[in-house]
Amino acid sequence: MARKQRKNEIDWTDEDEEIIWVSKSEIKRDAEHLKKLGENLMALNPTNLAKIPLEDNLREAIELAQRLRLEARRRQIQYVGKLLRNVDPEPIQEALDKVENRHNQQLALLQKLELTRDQLLEQGDVALNPLLDEYPQLDRQHLRNLIRGAQKERQANKPPKNYREIFQYLKSVIVEN
Repeated sequence: MARKQRKNEIDWTDEDEEIIWVSKSEIKRDAEHLKKLGENLMALNPTNLAKIPLEDNLREAIELAQRLRLEARRRQIQYVGKLLRNVDPEPIQEALDKVENRHNQQLALLQKLELTRDQLLEQGDVALNPLLDEYPQLDRQHLRNLIRGAQKERQANKPPKNYREIFQYLKSVIVEN
């Protein structure tokens, strides 16, 4: 009887609280999204994983999943997804995006250097002058020698030693400064 009284005493007219109903499908989609986030975290190397703000138990679960294979890995991925449901995924996703974006920017820069190297070989001084205007720290004479050597290597069908050296020189001066 006391229980019925307490149940009747609850004031159900409080309009400040709003009940939000979430469908089962939406819960499943969210769980799948968190599982994918966990898989992306597992794909990181230890250096990049250290940059992600994770709780200790979650970090240990991810490191274990990186060592597992096949069915054990699949079960561990499920477990990591379950652990991610108990934390706020926003800071983790932001840190992951920063790590991946930095990688994408690095790849784009290296591709730009390869394209610049090919333009230098095809156009010579025509492509060299704008490059030196943009990066005055480059050594004109050294680059011209490398270009000339790479062109001779290409004509003689020799291994592309100077071709590679042009890329390494551009990378050392442009990327690391």
